Amino acid sequence: MSGVWGNNLKLSIFGESHGEGIGIVINGLPAGVEIDFELIDKEMKRRAPGRNKISSQRKETDSFEIISGYFNNKTTGTPLCAIISNKDKRTQDYDKIKSCLRPGHADYTGYVKYKGFNDYRGGGHFSGRLTAPLVFAGAIAKQILMKSNIIIVSHILSIGHVQDEYFDLVGVNSDILNQTGERALPTINVNRGKEMIEIIDKVRLEGDSIGGIIETAIINLQAGIGEPFFDSVESKLSHLLFSIPGVKGVEFGRGFEIARLKGSQANDEYYIEDGNIKAYTNNNGGILGGIANGMPVIFRAAIKPTPSISLKQKTVDIEHMENTEIEIDGRHDPCIVPRAVPVVEAVAALAILDLLMEHGG
Repeated sequence: MSGVWGNNLKLSIFGESHGEGIGIVINGLPAGVEIDFELIDKEMKRRAPGRNKISSQRKETDSFEIISGYFNNKTTGTPLCAIISNKDKRTQDYDKIKSCLRPGHADYTGYVKYKGFNDYRGGGHFSGRLTAPLVFAGAIAKQILMKSNIIIVSHILSIGHVQDEYFDLVGVNSDILNQTGERALPTINVNRGKEMIEIIDKVRLEGDSIGGIIETAIINLQAGIGEPFFDSVESKLSHLLFSIPGVKGVEFGRGFEIARLKGSQANDEYYIEDGNIKAYTNNNGGILGGIANGMPVIFRAAIKPTPSISLKQKTVDIEHMENTEIEIDGRHDPCIVPRAVPVVEAVAALAILDLLMEHGG
């Protein structure tokens, strides 16, 4: 199997949910970069489990240790490797269901691909636990992007039927959105966030789960970044976004809605302001021909409901090759959307940084 991504910035993740630890190796970081560890710690805490009753009660601090590529408070330019220990494992939760395929999980596909040698505990290498190293790497990428004033912000657009306000596609206000990170759920409309918490708690008590949509904006990305076709801005972002467990859909700008418009409605007309070319609208999400046009890059990622639920479900026992039923115990998120927000931002930062390096930045 391959756990490697990137052209200029190469990432390799490793580990399993209930193994000794997880981690990442980052190749291609420039030498001489000073890392803000407080910022990394803040990003890691946004993703960490056990913060409140609407997330998994697994207690992991997600503290990290850099074991190479950093010396005298600067990156060395050699591969940077960080590891995160798994402290709060309850492997016994999986002993009695190890031969039963959990619906919605990668148990069956992993079993087939790896001929039964896959680590089934907590999803093994398929687990959302593996997104913690991505958040670590993304936090470093964010710091580098900030030096070019490139800012990445997100909010939860919807949980189930409860929907927040959409971004203003033309004028995303990063100051307002940065404030959303201090809330239990990052929403533009505070009342919608409270309603989302209520619906998550309701499905939790029912033993069920629910999904939602995250909307993200990349602000101040200069025009000309990206490539046509295979290494387009959409391709790079989508590749990493679909690598996040649970992501089932990605759209840019007006997304699927643009298919219902006429060309006269969908085209973004231009004007000049202070010597800069801008567009009156941003239906295409800041990308044309795979290349950034200087407008905010706007995309949305649809996250499916957490597959681990305590309700009884039909499945098969692969050891005895017979039909059976399963009830999943353990500690699981009734909704993974809130903890996925920093992951989406992290992979977006990594994709953009890789594109900037391609551009010579």
